[in-house]
Amino acid sequence: MVARTNMGGGGAFKPALWVSGDWNAFFGFGTNILVNLLVLTGLLKFVLGMPDAITFGRILPAIGLMLFLSTAYYGWLAYKLAKETGRDDVCALPSGISVPHMFIVVFVIMLPIKLTTGDPIKGWEAGLTWVFIQSFILMIGGFIAPFIRRITPRAALLGTLAGVSVTFIAMRPALELITTPIIGVVAFAIILLSWFGGLRYPGRLPAGLVAILFGMVVAWGAKLVGFDIGGVSGPGFLAAISGIGFSVPLPAVDHVFGGFAFLGIILVTAIPFGIYDLVEAMDNVESAEVAGDAYPTTRVLTADGVVSLIGCLMGNPFINAVYIGHPGWKAMGGRIGYSLATGVVVLLLAWLNLISLMSSLVPIVAIAPILLYIGMLIGAQAFQETPHSHAPAIVLAFAPHLAAWAKTLIDGALGAAGTNAATVGFDKLGQVGVLYHGLEVLGEGAILGGLILGAIAVFIIERQFAKAAAFAAAGGVMTFFGFMHGPAVGFAVSPSLAVAYLMVSGLLYAASRSGEVAPSLPHAATVPAE
Repeated sequence: MVARTNMGGGGAFKPALWVSGDWNAFFGFGTNILVNLLVLTGLLKFVLGMPDAITFGRILPAIGLMLFLSTAYYGWLAYKLAKETGRDDVCALPSGISVPHMFIVVFVIMLPIKLTTGDPIKGWEAGLTWVFIQSFILMIGGFIAPFIRRITPRAALLGTLAGVSVTFIAMRPALELITTPIIGVVAFAIILLSWFGGLRYPGRLPAGLVAILFGMVVAWGAKLVGFDIGGVSGPGFLAAISGIGFSVPLPAVDHVFGGFAFLGIILVTAIPFGIYDLVEAMDNVESAEVAGDAYPTTRVLTADGVVSLIGCLMGNPFINAVYIGHPGWKAMGGRIGYSLATGVVVLLLAWLNLISLMSSLVPIVAIAPILLYIGMLIGAQAFQETPHSHAPAIVLAFAPHLAAWAKTLIDGALGAAGTNAATVGFDKLGQVGVLYHGLEVLGEGAILGGLILGAIAVFIIERQFAKAAAFAAAGGVMTFFGFMHGPAVGFAVSPSLAVAYLMVSGLLYAASRSGEVAPSLPHAATVPAE
């Protein structure tokens, strides 16, 4: 679709608050948010053993408020951009609970403190303090993020983003839909036919809604004739109905400051993940700009910090973030309205405790294809929107994310067996091809690691060795202090690897001073040096 531009001046143009494509983005983005909320609820109830009064009476209502504020703000920002530019194709930035942080705060902060104290409320308080600190890191970091965007190659920013997308966003949905193919594979085809193939369904129904309705019909129809496809159940649905109620968020300032008793544990992850937030937000703003919508990085990061702070002060221990996926929702036809509509619906679901009801109706496998589509689109964007010669740098930026993903699977499998890698033995794992320590070191701080490696490769390809040397030196410093290639911030976390980065930096700088360098060629990255 070609964007309409108001040639008479942006001030007279009034963007539409809702267009037909917003339905597609609303159902796609809304189901994405719903899946995250369902997973989050499971973590609170079954991992942390959080009382229902806290889960449904305090945390979920606060999350609903935070997501409403976030989606409303980004809808307004899109309206403002559309009005200023006179364009009718501006798409609001998607936002919601940061999924990586959701698992980190549960398993690294809240669960250990709950196990140590025997009190899940103490774990909740520590989570609130963690978000409190993260919020200020975001707000302060917003002022330096634009500078980082200016000096970092697009291939590095989009490459590390694509690495996250292909591994942690696309792979799990791909595995889910292939293990329940009658729903998952067919629902995936329904989505691809519309969003890639341009097919219109009867009544102009959005493809995301068609896929979900198909999944519900198959799952519940199979249940009626005695087959279990999709994991739905009548008793689960009735139990969800009985749990409907009404709760509004209440101030939790005393609980926020109660978590400061665990400040030492919290800072170990709060600082590196604050930096992770900065890089992730920059990546996603860059992705949106490539798709045609240029948003101010400082304003985006500040907004994430502010709404996260409000959420935590009301009882939410999970941070807000701009999501990967803007180009996908825009390609579906999403513009301004889908963002605010999602926020309103999430607010109602959280305050009326309808989230468990939704989870009992919709088979998760019917939602998985939407996430796989987003992963495909973001992965492809890194290659499509950067010079062809930078493709090797993008592949290199994938490497830390592949390592992190593989380690996550290995840890999960060993944990389910009641053991871990150290108990099994690194040597034994190595004998069957699992270089666990390598996965561990390469995968820690994958967002930063992918960005640094991608940037070094781009500048080498472009024969800009001094710039490559600067990024290698930055990688050495961050590695030394544990911001990348390390499990936590500290001193001399990975000293030998830090020295290696600095040695590479010295080599690159020496190369930049040499006159014996061939000029950069359009396809230099694919032609071996003679």
